[in-house]
Amino acid sequence: MKGSKLLTIIFAIILVSGAAVPLARADEADQQTKISFSEPVEIPGQVLPAGTYWFVLDRNSSNRHIVRIYSADWKTLYATELAIPAERLQVTDNTAIKFAETVSAPALLTWFYPGELTGHEFLYPKAEARELAQDTQQTVIATPPQAGGQVTVGF
Repeated sequence: MKGSKLLTIIFAIILVSGAAVPLARADEADQQTKISFSEPVEIPGQVLPAGTYWFVLDRNSSNRHIVRIYSADWKTLYATELAIPAERLQVTDNTAIKFAETVSAPALLTWFYPGELTGHEFLYPKAEARELAQDTQQTVIATPPQAGGQVTVGF
């Protein structure tokens, strides 16, 4: 069972990387990236159906980690997600996305724009972040149920 989950995650990452390559460098300032998912993907607060989406940074904010997710035609704003900086050791020419396996759908953890060492780690509610940390055996950054600081949940 775990082997099939791992294969699903690997397939999703390959699909996302391949789909995002042609448009990955459309706009450096807002990191506008078109991403297609072949299956539903969980983001904080909701599950996006399989389909194509635009991920873009909010240009009107001093916080460079507010990610807006739009429909393929730009007519629907699905989410405005708060993220924190995520670091990686090596730059790639492709969009890189990290998922955690969940019961309902793979959960989006991080998004890295091509050519960048710093990406965006999505913030999940505390209880959900705890579940993701158990499923992935890694630390997931969480926001407390009410406004305030950040809580690191790890096992």
